[in-house]
Parts: sequence; C-alpha cells; structure tokens
Amino acid sequence: MNLPKLADIDVSGKRALVRLDLDTKPDPQDLRVKSSFETLDFLKEKGASEIIILAHKGRPSLEATAGKPSIDESLSLKPFQTIFNKWGAKVHENLRFDPGEEANDLGFAEKLASLGDVYVNDAFASSHRNHASIVGLPKILPHAMGLRFEKEIEVLDKEFEKPIVVLISGIKEDKIEMVKKLAKVYDKVLVGGRLPEHFGDGALESVRTQNGNMVIGNLTMDKEDITLNTIERFKKEIEKAGTIILAGVLGKYEDKGHIQGTTEIFEAVAKSSAYKIAGGGDTESAISQLAISHKFDWISVGGGAMIEFLINKTLPGIEALTP
Repeated sequence: MNLPKLADIDVSGKRALVRLDLDTKPDPQDLRVKSSFETLDFLKEKGASEIIILAHKGRPSLEATAGKPSIDESLSLKPFQTIFNKWGAKVHENLRFDPGEEANDLGFAEKLASLGDVYVNDAFASSHRNHASIVGLPKILPHAMGLRFEKEIEVLDKEFEKPIVVLISGIKEDKIEMVKKLAKVYDKVLVGGRLPEHFGDGALESVRTQNGNMVIGNLTMDKEDITLNTIERFKKEIEKAGTIILAGVLGKYEDKGHIQGTTEIFEAVAKSSAYKIAGGGDTESAISQLAISHKFDWISVGGGAMIEFLINKTLPGIEALTP
C-alpha cells in the first residue's frame, strides 16, 4: 500500500497529534499501550516539539443536546498520563466525551487540528470507524501512519498459506454479516461464542455446516460455552490449517465453569504448526491468561478492525491516509 510513512513527514520542531488505541487499562505492559512506544520514540528522536496523544475509551453516554460534551470520569484518560510522561507527551481527554468525534464533525476535527502541526495514526484498532480523529484529521494536517499501524498492515496484507481457517466468536448479531463475508474469502470459518444462536435453530444437529466452509458450533445449555462435540470438530479443522486467524473467545472464559472451550481450542491453535494470527481484547487477554502468547506469529491490537481489513483489504482510516 502506498501510504505515507512516519519517515516521510518532517516532524522536527512540529507539534505531533498522535492517535492511539487506549480503550484498555492504563498499564504499560498492555499490548495496545506498549505498541505505541516505538512511534513515540521515533517522534522524540526526530525532534517533535510536542506530542499530543488522542484516544477514546469506552462508550460515554452523550448528552442529547448536539455539541454538548458529556464527562464520565470513570472513562477519563487521565490515568494514562503517567505512562506517557516519559516522552513528555500530553494526553488529551477522551475524544468521545464530545459527540463531534463519533459524528465525524468537521468543526470538531478542526478544533483538534488546531492543537498540532502533523497527524500520526497509530490506532489500527480504531481505524474501522468513520470518526473525526480517524478520517477527519488527515484531511486537514500533513499525516502518516505510525510504526505499529505499518506493521499491522504488513502482516495482515500478506499472502497466507492455505488452507486458511478463521475462528470467529462474539455476542452481537451484527457480526453475522461479517461471518458470511469471511466464508466467501477463506477456506473454513469456525463460528463460536454466542454467534451460533443467531443462525437459527439447529439444536438437534451435532455441529451445523452451512455453505460447505462455514462450521457453526453448538452451545451448552446455558449458552456460555461451546459443546464437546464442537470442540472436537473445531480441532479437526485446526489440524488441517496452513494459517489460523483467531478472533474471539469461545465462551465466557473469565468464568472457570465456562473456560473449557476457549482453553482447548486456543491450546490446539498454539500447538499447530500453522502460521497463527490473533486479534481483539478478549482474545489477547485469554492468550495471556493461558501463557501461550509466544506461540503466535502475530497478535493484532484490533479484533473488529483486523477482521474488516481481512475482508475488505482496507479500512476508513487507511483510505483517509491514502494520497
């Protein structure tokens, strides 16, 4: 992709607005947080006069009155400030406190742009959203992708070894269209989490298959995990894979009574000799909990963004950076 790289723009003596992924806990060891350090090191080394960090956290309840900010202190980005003091960076408050962010309001984008001279997008996990800080700012300021963003695209845009098996889980029904699109692109799509219940009543079938390459799991009685039959079926597909893309936990893994599906499937993936990619907050958390991070070739900072990129080979945030 012919996207502007960080080395392509002059940051010396400039105020750099850096969009990061901070929808997580304020921990320097958190993947999303530490993924930004290389870009910040680069900006500091190249003499940026100021680094202003832009990010969102959670989904604040915005006031109905247009343009009126809504402050939710539990979602404040203030706790992140101590982490970024090392670079002398200033953490701007949660962008979503202002409705202009999610509305992609030009006035809000211009207000943000006035804080800096150049814009750097190192927020791959948020780049599937048409928000002001993602698609509005690049229209106003000289811009580039951050170093982590560049690596994400480099890994996810390569040609994978076949057969390619995608294991996708989730709760929301809106992921169903995503599953169907994946099935048109990849060899096998294994469907877990709560998603199987959105595919209709198939409780009498051991494991449902639709369109040949879509394998829809069955759920336990309480719907908080996949069944033993599903675990075994998924394992058989994992054994055949040349590449495995893991996006989502198989059940309510944080509950010890419902961790079996996630544990057995994730460990089966870890043991596979296939090229292994994972993405998403819960996915990364479960991988860390199982101490198998080192078994993966790449762990993306984004779940939804990763899947959308794999389907469309682009994202709104990428389009906004494209010359």
